[in-house]
Amino acid sequence: MEDIRFNWTRAEISEIYHKPLLELMLEAADMHRRYHTFGEVQVSSLLSIKTGGCSEDCAYCPQAARYHTGVKVQALMKVNEVVEAAKSAKAGGASRFCMGAAWREVRDNRDFDRVLEMVQEVNKLDMEVCCTLGMLTESQAEKLANAGLYAYNHNIDTSEAYYNDIISTRTFDDRLGTLAHVRKAGITVCSGGIIGMGETDDDRIAMLHTLATLPQHPESVPINALVPVEGTPLGESQRVPFYDLVRMIATVRIVMPRTAARLSAGRLELSLAEQGMCFLAGANSIFAGDKLLTTPNPEYNSDMDMFRILGLKSKAPFADQPARNRAGAEA
Repeated sequence: MEDIRFNWTRAEISEIYHKPLLELMLEAADMHRRYHTFGEVQVSSLLSIKTGGCSEDCAYCPQAARYHTGVKVQALMKVNEVVEAAKSAKAGGASRFCMGAAWREVRDNRDFDRVLEMVQEVNKLDMEVCCTLGMLTESQAEKLANAGLYAYNHNIDTSEAYYNDIISTRTFDDRLGTLAHVRKAGITVCSGGIIGMGETDDDRIAMLHTLATLPQHPESVPINALVPVEGTPLGESQRVPFYDLVRMIATVRIVMPRTAARLSAGRLELSLAEQGMCFLAGANSIFAGDKLLTTPNPEYNSDMDMFRILGLKSKAPFADQPARNRAGAEA
């Protein structure tokens, strides 16, 4: 359709981003109704399967080994523990289960073999399986696809220009390379960023421009509000105003109409009414459960209460691509 474009300019995205907020929300809501079932929200769960001890220096992350944040290093979980967590997430209403490991990159070793087994076993629960494990090679992406991985999360975090102010241990191009490997393997792409790290509006616009001009838009774009953690370089940052989240989500919805716009980290600080504005602006995906890796998040019960009050309903797994990467054999 004519709304699906891959040749956006930064100036065009900037014009959208800077519209009066209510006008922007109305336009985004109209686009949302064209491409999605209004009021239907994907519920995802995120589990840290290997915590802390990461060699990266991401300025926002409490899992970096070089920062003193009180996060205890935990070895890779056992397969049966992960499966039980996935069952609990499904019982709570999640249709997607994401497993995160605090690694800089995936290594071809027994730990990766165990992750592949986790993917295979969670697939049997009829849930969309997602991983975020750091950088991937092309062959590693293929192994994950063969195991039945549905989605891979690898955020670009911010603009290319501001990137080195936040991370020095891998490059912006490294991140784009991993996204290319994931896409080539036939796995759906989940990639977004974080606001509230000291970036400018131009940085936010540039980040969205990078995603909106990829050869294929990410199937999911998480918009995270920084959760400042004491001990990290950004630990003293001020929390981002909620209306900045609304503006980002609405812009995502307009420039990438088919993409799931995920209201992610920082949601615990939002009131029900503020979250409602985000859904009205085009958000149609959330993380549920009391923790996002190591930071607090709303619990399932409170989210289900919110769904009832706002008239939202959970999206079924595989609703967009019913045969993609289910149990590997159908990939």
